Amino acid sequence: MTIEIWSDIVCPFCYLGKRKLEKAMDGFEHRNSIKVIYKSFQLMPHVKTEPELSINEFLAREKGMSLEEVTQMNEYVTQQALALGLNYQLEKAIVANTFRAHRLLHHAKSQGRQVETKERLMEAYFTEGKNMDDRNTLLELANEIGLTQSEEILDSDEYALDVRDDVLEGRQIGVKGVPFFAFDRKYAISGAQDMEVFSKTLEQAFGK
Repeated sequence: MTIEIWSDIVCPFCYLGKRKLEKAMDGFEHRNSIKVIYKSFQLMPHVKTEPELSINEFLAREKGMSLEEVTQMNEYVTQQALALGLNYQLEKAIVANTFRAHRLLHHAKSQGRQVETKERLMEAYFTEGKNMDDRNTLLELANEIGLTQSEEILDSDEYALDVRDDVLEGRQIGVKGVPFFAFDRKYAISGAQDMEVFSKTLEQAFGK
């Protein structure tokens, strides 16, 4: 079975959904028969990288909310993350365009290291406050994972078309928000739903 996941690296609910799926898969008897593929999606493709801007200030500006409302929202999602063993440090988060990081994910896929690269990038963003649009930061993370030829990729436009194709493909199958999980293109989950939903969908999809 193939599970395709449309998500963005800086989407807090995408990381929650990723972890919920993984926990559901841990207890699934056919775990070794599942292939996971991450598809690119940018929540805000227009965003410019602004390291000097706090994530709360950015979200207040983008969503037309007050700083107090955004702060409460982020505190809520931080508590949800903590329940899944994820240590969100959103006060460190850097406002960044993720297109370059998505290109790196396609590079990682070509070397069979996409899943672990996705995890490392999300950890770097949500816990360590790393800039997902910074060439040297991404290269450092790529080298840490063991990806080869990453410098050439980051210094070029390679895989740009792959990123755009993922976004287009998502729109064609009805992806309007992320995370979005497609199970063999037969079943789907939209959003970071309860883990029981992931477990039930795994059983249904595998039993088709």
